[in-house]
Amino acid sequence: MWIGTVEFDFLLGDVHSLKEKRSVVRPLVAEIRRKFDVSVAETDHRDLHRRAGVGVAVVSADRQHVVEIVESVERHAASRPEVQLLSARTRYVSSEDL
Repeated sequence: MWIGTVEFDFLLGDVHSLKEKRSVVRPLVAEIRRKFDVSVAETDHRDLHRRAGVGVAVVSADRQHVVEIVESVERHAASRPEVQLLSARTRYVSSEDL
């Protein structure tokens, strides 16, 4: 079994409140979940209105499949015009490593 994770750090554009932040982050999280069939959640900077941390995880029997999905999610996240991707931290783990 292979587990792939990626942690995104986003800078949000013209956002002035936590309510406005939710209106940007929730659709992004839902779209990633729907389009790539992965686990995804807002995980960091929850009390800052211009920053968002989003974590994504995928599990598969094949390492190459995990890598392809994680890389596709990263490309998609980087292409979103309403957010600026500051960093993406990727990790791949085999069940034998645990």
